[in-house]
Amino acid sequence: MGSAREFLKRAGSAPPGALAAEAAGLAWLAEADGAAVCPVREVRPDALVLDRVEEVPPTAAAAESFGRDLATTHAAGADRFGAPPPGVAGDTWIASLPLPASPAPEPWGVFYATRRLQPYLRTARDSGAVDAAGAALVERVCARLADGDEALAAGAGRPARLHGDLWSGNVLWSADGAVLIDCAAHGGHPETDLAMLALFGLPHLDRVLASYAEAAGTADGWRERVPLHQLHPLLVHAALFGGGYGTQAVRAAERALAL
Repeated sequence: MGSAREFLKRAGSAPPGALAAEAAGLAWLAEADGAAVCPVREVRPDALVLDRVEEVPPTAAAAESFGRDLATTHAAGADRFGAPPPGVAGDTWIASLPLPASPAPEPWGVFYATRRLQPYLRTARDSGAVDAAGAALVERVCARLADGDEALAAGAGRPARLHGDLWSGNVLWSADGAVLIDCAAHGGHPETDLAMLALFGLPHLDRVLASYAEAAGTADGWRERVPLHQLHPLLVHAALFGGGYGTQAVRAAERALAL
């Protein structure tokens, strides 16, 4: 019988190798000595054995600590945009979909357009979640990114060490503060994690963002770029679930094009 302090995350529909990649990502994030991550006790072919996080209501103080700690995690950096965690060869995963890695250094705009937007746009378009007109708007965003448009690519700088799927459900609150789970870790733009926190709402988000900005600084205009950085997770959701996520993704593209 397992310990009551363990949590078993079963593979379910996860592709082969996805759990091992997630464990490697959690270890990589933990090495930054910033935001706390849920420790992995064991990687099995069909499951991860994790420490169980005893959740408590979040506090403003915990949120401020999380913002500072996330800045430390990002500052630990990565070899390139799209770099997977050490020990992971090739692509990783986000939910049940491949998360393309970059085999060589490339500008952030090229990386984000070709490896974070276009793959999921194709799936969403093929399934009917995004229509032809909406897809054309997203492709316009991709073209500007690939051309190095400074209004869109601002703040990229050095690749940050990202959680990569940092929505509110992947931030657990313990007596010791925030604990991160279910990562899709890679090297990317720090604003991507910040935009993901805002996508589905995080308790005390303003405190998190203020303490992050105090610790790490934020590039001018970062709030206006939030829709651009939310475009990737919205396209992932459109590819997976359809429904209104495609509409939300197109709206995000429209707001990005206004930059």
